Amino acid sequence: MKLKDILKIAESELADLSAVPNPDFKLEQAVFLKDKKIWEIVVSYLVENTNKPSKVFAALASEFQFLRIYKKLEINEENQLVSFFMHDNKA
Repeated sequence: MKLKDILKIAESELADLSAVPNPDFKLEQAVFLKDKKIWEIVVSYLVENTNKPSKVFAALASEFQFLRIYKKLEINEENQLVSFFMHDNKA
């Protein structure tokens, strides 16, 4: 399976999780686990930032319109999503 195909599968599975017109999906990591016969991937995409700072702190904090979210997915050899995880990009 090509990386471009893996990203397309992830995009179709995650598309409903973002209300942003262009979520800018990116394949951040891809590993084929031979023993499980699955692709373990990390995909990032944009969502609207709903955690706006209060007006008191607005002058001190930079305000971003979007946040980049990271998700770990596992895709089998039949191109099916088999698992979906939160991903801590700080780990």
